[in-house]
Amino acid sequence: MGQAIGYVRVSTRDQAEHGVSLAAQEARIRAYCELAGLELVALVCENGVSGSRPLALRPAGGELVRALAQGKASHVIALKLDRLFRDAADALEQTRAWDRKGIALHLIDCGGQAINTGSAMGRALLTLMAGFAELERNLIAERTAAALQHKKAKREAYSPTPYGFDRADGRLIPNARELGTVARMRALAQSGRSLCAIARTLNGEGVATKRGGRARWHARTVAYVLSNGLHAQGVA
Repeated sequence: MGQAIGYVRVSTRDQAEHGVSLAAQEARIRAYCELAGLELVALVCENGVSGSRPLALRPAGGELVRALAQGKASHVIALKLDRLFRDAADALEQTRAWDRKGIALHLIDCGGQAINTGSAMGRALLTLMAGFAELERNLIAERTAAALQHKKAKREAYSPTPYGFDRADGRLIPNARELGTVARMRALAQSGRSLCAIARTLNGEGVATKRGGRARWHARTVAYVLSNGLHAQGVA
């Protein structure tokens, strides 16, 4: 009997919109292993982690990769490809590494049937599916970016509320104090000050970030504010 490790993952959006629960995935994996004559030696669960992150860099994904490298199983079971991968390069690179070690990937629900990369046909189908999974992710990113630009142009509120604005009744309302800070940041940048230097200046003067409290300015937060189209395009 071959030994298998199951992998289940949900993101917040999956749970809220599609009900792809961890328990439902686990039940499908256990039933599949029983029918396929595989011993499920471990089940790793990824909760609230985006599939766009490389598998090895996720908490449970890294656990899975390490367990397989240690020879703890020769089969990986997941409900669908997008539970494991959203990036074609990551999918192909990782599964090729598994192929070299004799590790087969089983995807239970692929249009109503399962595929197993232990066969040539299963490997070919995986290659096609990986490309389409990445295409879907890129299309979602494009639609999200377009929606965000539309909201900015219409001064509609979006999350998180951008520095320089407050939100009221679904609209972005200029915050004069914060916009004054943005103007000063731009002036400092134009004078040749680095992002780190600007952050140090703001922290030294006790200028509050959007998060308030003890939150401090960093080079990346200064860069985020200065690159926001609401300010860069003069909308503010």
